[in-house]
Amino acid sequence: MKTLIFFLTVFTAFPALAFDNDTAGTSGDVLRILLPAAAYSATVVNNDKEGAKEFLKSFSANIAATYSLKEFIKKDRPDGSGDDSFPSGHASMAFQAASFLQERYGRMYGMPAYALAAYTSWTRLAVDEHDIEDVSVGAALGIASGLIFTSPSGKAVLFPLIGRHTFGLSFSARW
Repeated sequence: MKTLIFFLTVFTAFPALAFDNDTAGTSGDVLRILLPAAAYSATVVNNDKEGAKEFLKSFSANIAATYSLKEFIKKDRPDGSGDDSFPSGHASMAFQAASFLQERYGRMYGMPAYALAAYTSWTRLAVDEHDIEDVSVGAALGIASGLIFTSPSGKAVLFPLIGRHTFGLSFSARW
């Protein structure tokens, strides 16, 4: 519950700050680092050595893929500040962390992290560093690296399932 409250507090604070480009850019820069740091910290807090290994594999693969593409493609940024626009490193790092948290620890960690990752991507559009293609591909790379290298923690998870014509509980466990 403390984790959820923390993520909700951070998530609701950033949009209020993002009314000018300087603040939006700064908050995106911070979240690009904060989300992966939080994901790795979750492995430490949960004494999850296997999760830490999976995070590092996922993070490393994501960084290698993202920066290899940047170097190979050399797409100009919308604001003209460089030729390393594609894909967005901010989006790939933020979504890699969110994907890892969702896969490893479930929705309580994953959903707030995905919301913050989406906000991080939006900041890149707001400051004209990227276009929608850049952040979309960055997000896809991050999510893919999280899915490929991450397995569920093995803890049982019970969460509500609510749909338009359905409701109930969903139980997930690994044994």
